[in-house]
Amino acid sequence: MSAPHVVVVGDALLDRDVSGTSTRLSPDAPVPVVDVDAVFASPGGAGLAALLCADPPSVGAGPAAVTVTLLAPAADDDAGRELAGALGEVALERLGHEGGTRTKTRIRSSGQTLVRVDEGGPGTPVGVSAAHVAAVLAGADAVLVSDYGGGVTRDPAVRAALEEHARTGVVVWDPHPRGGPPVPGCTLVTPNAAEAAAALEGPASPRELAGALRRHWDARAVAVTAGADGAYLATTTGTERVPAAPVQNTDPCGAGDRFASAAVLALGGGTDVTAAVETAVEAAGQWVASGGAATWRTRRAAGVHARPALHPGAERLPREVQELLGEVRGRGGTVVATGGCFDVLHAGHIASLDAARRLGDALVVLLNSDASVRRLKGPGRPVVGEADRARVLGALRSVDAVVLFDEDDPRAALNLLRPDVWVKGGDYTPEQLPEAVDVRGWGGRVTVLPYLSGRSTTAILQKAGRER
Repeated sequence: MSAPHVVVVGDALLDRDVSGTSTRLSPDAPVPVVDVDAVFASPGGAGLAALLCADPPSVGAGPAAVTVTLLAPAADDDAGRELAGALGEVALERLGHEGGTRTKTRIRSSGQTLVRVDEGGPGTPVGVSAAHVAAVLAGADAVLVSDYGGGVTRDPAVRAALEEHARTGVVVWDPHPRGGPPVPGCTLVTPNAAEAAAALEGPASPRELAGALRRHWDARAVAVTAGADGAYLATTTGTERVPAAPVQNTDPCGAGDRFASAAVLALGGGTDVTAAVETAVEAAGQWVASGGAATWRTRRAAGVHARPALHPGAERLPREVQELLGEVRGRGGTVVATGGCFDVLHAGHIASLDAARRLGDALVVLLNSDASVRRLKGPGRPVVGEADRARVLGALRSVDAVVLFDEDDPRAALNLLRPDVWVKGGDYTPEQLPEAVDVRGWGGRVTVLPYLSGRSTTAILQKAGRER
């Protein structure tokens, strides 16, 4: 299935981010004053889930293309019209909407949310036509139910159509404590640990909850997401943990939507449920690492999905790298870079490259040339020439491009590439890296990942008798 049609059913709302800086307290109350720099608005709730389905993560083996329809209550007011207009390539099928458009406004300073103001609602669907719902679902290759507690999943006509579709089709259900329970037969249900515990009204581990809820909801599979711990997937054959890579960002807002959207895209593309959950865990980790929903909304509203001009110096990079930068940054993505000799590729290298790739949307490896390796490692190195080292690295799933450099350190190459994230392996701090000043100079950040212990090229060569 090369281009599936995904239908997202749920409660849409309008997210607004008021961003600025705060350097003083108000004279009439002990609260911070925010000097507003910009106001961004974007669809939230099921609207965000639909946009994420139309903007697939760069992980896994999901469909090459996708069309998306959002079936949701939509009010005929200024905020509702703004929401509908911001859906872009997502087609909107309207249901009746009670009250004004639900709007969530976040006041943010220096990337941190200070307060959220909610307006509108209740957003309950009214005058729903069962025939209309059934007709929309009939054209779906996969359905994502994105429940935000507005009442869509409690509507009898919507539930009946979803239950009928779940008998033979793909239905992924992202539940909400105030919503209706998943209909029987769902392909995958994706509660977080708190939602799972509330559904069973009793304490239990995520692993136990996954298995119990699969039976309770009569679902084909349940994946209980557990943040940094990954997810616990229960199927008819048992329960397994799908681990997550560590990330440094602490704003998980929207990670559940990215998880559910990645899962439904993978399932809609013909992937089995285990592989779909693995893809979803990795996609959610990348989402958090790149700044979460606020960063995504800001980039989208600021128009960075239009292909930007490359920064000065980028024209000296290989053409394929320039195209990669334009493509990733054109959709508001994050470019990650790492570097090294990679003389004899081993498990430690693979672990570091996989972890680096999870921090963004593309990974570029800056590779020391043969001359650079000889100066750093001695006359007997490299064992493998630069052309072969580059070819092997480029064949890895985690690596999107390779750039050779001749200097003893990567600063010159880094200044040409200007990645959003620079990753190094080791036991030092980012401040100890001489290139950290350069990276922060263009607004990037430096991340240090621990080495996989017991693996090194030197040890391998010593064991093989190549080094004494």
